[in-house]
Amino acid sequence: MVNESTRLSARDWARAALKAIADGGLAAVAVEPLARTLGVTKGSFYAHYRNRDELIAAALAEWVRGHGEGGLAEFTAIADPARRLRELLTAVVQSVQPLAPSVHLSLLGDRNDPRVRDAVRQVNRARLELLTRTYHELGLPPDRAASRARVAYGAILGLLHLAQTDPDAPHSAVLADEATAVFLPS
Repeated sequence: MVNESTRLSARDWARAALKAIADGGLAAVAVEPLARTLGVTKGSFYAHYRNRDELIAAALAEWVRGHGEGGLAEFTAIADPARRLRELLTAVVQSVQPLAPSVHLSLLGDRNDPRVRDAVRQVNRARLELLTRTYHELGLPPDRAASRARVAYGAILGLLHLAQTDPDAPHSAVLADEATAVFLPS
């Protein structure tokens, strides 16, 4: 079962911790079960981290890196705001899978933890800033662009929530078309 020749990086451990968080929140991050899942001994963990708190901090940083500004880079590079919004909405909605666990939604159960609060705030801010800028570039005044961004982002999070609980949700391609029709100004 344990493959001693497997060399895991700190990032491998952080990504495994993120999967555990998606499945069960911060409480699901435990060294021994993660080591079993990864097929290594606990010693591999201690080669990278002193304790569970360091792993959680690294996992949250990895999530922020991949889902905050860094994860949005491909969209910020799109100059045409209508195309940017269409591609962003399509990518996000198509990534929503029925009954799939979500780091973002799981973290909400731990929102009183200052590390979680900060990570969620960073991701939300990056996403809202991109949406707000995009709506502003599409011609909405700043206040209205910010409001539209919040409504669109709230709808996206709502779709994510529904997908976790509804195995019969419509196909994501249909939802992507609907999201584009609703949230792309005409």
